[in-house]
Amino acid sequence: MERLKRTANGDPIVTLPMTRCPIITAALLLACANPLWAKNPPVSLREGDAAPVFSGVDDKGNEWNSSDYIGRNVVVVYFYPADMTSVCTRQACSFRDQSEELGQAGIKVVGVSGDSVKNHQLFKKAHSLNFPLLADVDGSIAKAFGVPVRDGGEITRVVDGKQKKLVRGVTARRWTFVIGLDGTIMNRNTDVQAATDGKSVLKLVRHLTASAQ
Repeated sequence: MERLKRTANGDPIVTLPMTRCPIITAALLLACANPLWAKNPPVSLREGDAAPVFSGVDDKGNEWNSSDYIGRNVVVVYFYPADMTSVCTRQACSFRDQSEELGQAGIKVVGVSGDSVKNHQLFKKAHSLNFPLLADVDGSIAKAFGVPVRDGGEITRVVDGKQKKLVRGVTARRWTFVIGLDGTIMNRNTDVQAATDGKSVLKLVRHLTASAQ
């Protein structure tokens, strides 16, 4: 009988069986190294997949539920890194400036970041934003959509003549999702042009709607 090999501390050495497929081998190694990854593998949503049903706290401190809108409207869920930063401000303002046309097209917009409710309130006030922002401080909504997240951070901005510190729990990647009336992903954009995101979404929805008729 082959003797079990042990380390100098007496712990047994376990050798993983190798497979001819390198992808499967890598997955086995990751699963063994990180049991949580094995239990909750990363989400990968594609066009045509059912959109996650989710809820979050909005900038007014109220619960916002996707189920109240999906099926009644085309819903745009856009994830962005941080409130009160230059590129994220341009993206938010692109949706603000297109709000009338988006509404006429039956589109509801919601922004999601790792910022707090208080941060969102400051952001909306500073730029007169006219759509809800959800506080995804633990990144749970982003993860449900498969959006990569990293550690949060903090920035300091002057608002109404006063210096404010804005702390966020996580920092999400800039991805935009369009959810159709049937509750499936119509489009997933992982290469967002922030300053024109509102126009791009409106053009996309109009095109897809016309094609379906």
